[in-house]
Amino acid sequence: MADNIAAEQLRLLIERVERLEEEKKGIADDIRDVFGEAKATGYDVKIMRQVIRLRKLPAQDRQEMEAVLQTYLAALGMDDMFAGFDGRR
Repeated sequence: MADNIAAEQLRLLIERVERLEEEKKGIADDIRDVFGEAKATGYDVKIMRQVIRLRKLPAQDRQEMEAVLQTYLAALGMDDMFAGFDGRR
C-alpha cells in the first residue's frame, strides 16, 4: 500500500514538473516574440537584454559596476567611449 502511495505521489510530482516545463517553454516563446517585435521596430535586442539584466540589480550594485567599468575604460584610454550617450563631455 505504501508503495502505491509513493508511486502515485512521484507520478503527480513528475506531471507537475512536466506541466511547468510546458508553461516555461510557452513563456520563453512569448519573450522571443517580444524581442522579435522589438527588433522589427528597430530596437537593439542585445542592449535591451543588457538593460533588463541591469534593472534586476539593486541600484547600489549598478552604481558600483558603472564605477568599476569607468575605471577600467580610463585605464585603457577609452574613457571617452560613451561621450554623448550619458550627458558627459
